[in-house]
Amino acid sequence: MSFDVDAVRAQFPILSRTVHGKPLVYLDSAASAQKPEAVIEAMAAAMRGSYANVHRGLHTLANETTAAYEDARASVARFVNAPSPSNVVFTKGATAAINIVAAGFGATIQPGDEIVLSVMEHHSNIVPWHFLRERKGAVLRWLDIDEDGRIDLDAFAAMLGPRTRMVALTHMSNVLGVSTPAAEVVRIAHAAGVPVLLDGCQAVVHGPVDVQALGCDYYVFSSHKLYGPTGIGALVGTAAALDRLPPFEGGGEMIDVVTQDAVTYADPPHRFEAGTPPILEAIGFGAAIRWLETQDRAGALAHEQALTAHLSERLRDFNWIRLHGQAPGKAGIVAFSAEGAHPHDIAQIVDRYGVAIRAGHHCAQPLMRRLGVSATARASLGIYSTRADVDAFADALARARKLLG
Repeated sequence: MSFDVDAVRAQFPILSRTVHGKPLVYLDSAASAQKPEAVIEAMAAAMRGSYANVHRGLHTLANETTAAYEDARASVARFVNAPSPSNVVFTKGATAAINIVAAGFGATIQPGDEIVLSVMEHHSNIVPWHFLRERKGAVLRWLDIDEDGRIDLDAFAAMLGPRTRMVALTHMSNVLGVSTPAAEVVRIAHAAGVPVLLDGCQAVVHGPVDVQALGCDYYVFSSHKLYGPTGIGALVGTAAALDRLPPFEGGGEMIDVVTQDAVTYADPPHRFEAGTPPILEAIGFGAAIRWLETQDRAGALAHEQALTAHLSERLRDFNWIRLHGQAPGKAGIVAFSAEGAHPHDIAQIVDRYGVAIRAGHHCAQPLMRRLGVSATARASLGIYSTRADVDAFADALARARKLLG
C-alpha cells in the first residue's frame, strides 16, 4: 500500500469548492475534519434503505440497523485495540465521555481529594473536574510544561499522593500538537494506585493508538476529528473501570428491571447509553474508521511529518511570527502568534484567500496563560493536506502582513 494524497483528496467532495473565488485550503482539521464520500454515503444509505430504532424491535429494519450500530462499536474497539466491543461506550462526544467519568467519580469524592491535570488540557478535560471542585471540595493539581510543550515525569510523580483520586491528561495537545508520554504517565500513576483518563481526540487522528498497551483506565475521543460525523464519540474503558461507574443518565436502554419501587441497571456499555442513541452518527463513525483502515496510515503519517516540517519552515521565514510548542515529533498542529496582529485578524484576512485556519484560545485558556498570550492562530493538517496548501497559506500570511502594516 502506498499513500497518494491526490487520491485521498478526491474522496472529499468539499475540497473541490472555492471560497471567495479561491480554491479551498482547509487547515482547521484539529477543530473538525472534513468527511470522505464513504462516510456521507454510509449515513445516507442508512436513511434511504434501512433505518429503525436499535435494540428494541424484532422486525427486519430494526435488526439491520442494530447490526450496523453494533458493527460500528466493533470498529471502534478494533481501531484502538480495546479488548472487546463491550469496552466501548458510545457518547455524544469526548466531552460527554469525560463528564460520564467525572460524574461517576464525583459520587465518592471527598473534600480535599485531588485530581491531577496538565495546563495543556482542553476545557472539556478541565470543566467537568471543576464541577467536582465546586460541588465536592476536590482540589485540582496542575502539571506544568516546558516551553516546547513537554511535561516532566519526575514532577508528575512528585504530584501524586495519598489524596490523589484521578489523573486526567491529554494524549496530544489540541493547540501544540505535542504528545505526552502517556504510557509512562499510566505506569507511574498505577504504581501509586491512581486511575488515569486520557483525552485522545487528537492522538487517534495522527497515529495508531493501542489502549491495552497504554494501560489507561479510560480513553476518550470524538468522531468528527476522525473524518466522521459530529454528535458522537467514544468512552473506552477497562471492564473494571466501567463497572465502577454509576449511570450518568437515566431512561430507556440503560436499565435491567424497573418497578414502582426499584430499578436495576444494565451492564456496561449499555448502562451509559440512555435513550435513543445517535444511530446514524454511529454508523458514520464506523464508516470513517473502516475508511481509515483502507488507507496507508504509515504513509499518511510520513506525509504529515514532512508537511509539518515544511509548515514550520515557512512560518520561520516570517520574523514577526512566534511558533509555540516545537517539541520533536509533534503532529501537524502548529500554533503561532503574530507581532502586532491579533490572531482573529490574521484568520479573517487569510480567509479572503481561501485559507481556513483557527484563531482564539482553542478551549485551552490555562495553556494560553502559560504561553503568555490571550490567543493564538493555529494551522492544522489533515490526511488530505498538501504542500500546495501550506504554500498557499504562507503566501496568504505574507499578504496579511502587508495589509496589517
